[in-house]
Amino acid sequence: MTTNQSPVPTRPLGTTGPRVSALGLGCMGMSALYGEADRAESIATIHAALDAGVTLLDTGDFYGMGHNELLIAEALRTAPASAREQALTSVKFGALRTVEGGFSGYDGRPDAVKNFAAYSLQRLGLDHIDIYRIARVDPDVPIEETVGAIAELVEAGHVRHVGLSEVGADTLRRAAAVTPVSDLQIEYSLISRSIEKEILPAARELGIGVTAYGVLSRGLISGHFARDRELAANDFRGMSPRFQGENLQRNLDLVDRLRVIAEAKGATVAQTAVAWVLAQGERQGADIVPLVGARRRDRLAEALGALDVRLDAADLAAIEEAVPAGAAAGERYPESQMAHLDSER
Repeated sequence: MTTNQSPVPTRPLGTTGPRVSALGLGCMGMSALYGEADRAESIATIHAALDAGVTLLDTGDFYGMGHNELLIAEALRTAPASAREQALTSVKFGALRTVEGGFSGYDGRPDAVKNFAAYSLQRLGLDHIDIYRIARVDPDVPIEETVGAIAELVEAGHVRHVGLSEVGADTLRRAAAVTPVSDLQIEYSLISRSIEKEILPAARELGIGVTAYGVLSRGLISGHFARDRELAANDFRGMSPRFQGENLQRNLDLVDRLRVIAEAKGATVAQTAVAWVLAQGERQGADIVPLVGARRRDRLAEALGALDVRLDAADLAAIEEAVPAGAAAGERYPESQMAHLDSER
């Protein structure tokens, strides 16, 4: 397994955003949706990421209904001052939750935007959020109004940069016409490549960076997901089409094909999958920053090793042949959640 020994390089997040580490840490799984997590190990993982030079911490105010922001606040409070000062927070807002933990829509009204931000700042224990974005477009509120409210938070000093999440090319252009947008957070991986047709070209045209989540497809293409694995009742992957029955087996067949290439490179499957996403950005001036959802220090160390995996033209062609675009079996979300994705319309 390749292990990263050199400092984590940095990349600009679009033409107007901050300079961030080439890999970011997605913290969602430390609080929700993947079954139980170990709080102490989660905080240790955040500390290890900061120590390694990872500066971008991604969260959402609805991850564990505030739990994730409080977890990050504790990790930052107990980290060395030098690491804490370099940490950048990327926060998603807008998802409405029920007491039972369900989702009941999204709220992008300007007053709601500012309300969500006030609560996030309190939980995080910070005086500003570095990048702020609505998690899904509110169909009842024009995107111009939502990003306009974030722009007002920027003007007031409570937010540094405006971001977007899971929006299509048209919405991206409409938002960028109102205010500078640093980056678009959207799923992008070897088996989730729909952004390549219109969304990624639009982002590049507008000088908007991409923070790619799901680069290991929620562990599906990590090389660690067993064919007979039983998921916990509170693990949302149990409802994900790509983890169901025959779909799962077909997708893991793709992983087996990727494993052959990875082993020839002296890398793990996960490192090769992350390195592939990094390479897509490097082709266009390093405009893609993968988010890795490591919940443990060993998984973080493995992911950081992807920074030392160099994929040449022959490697990329071999990966393309092993896992061609559109090869995944099943949609990336259940039908009810796909309906909320402006990026899929």
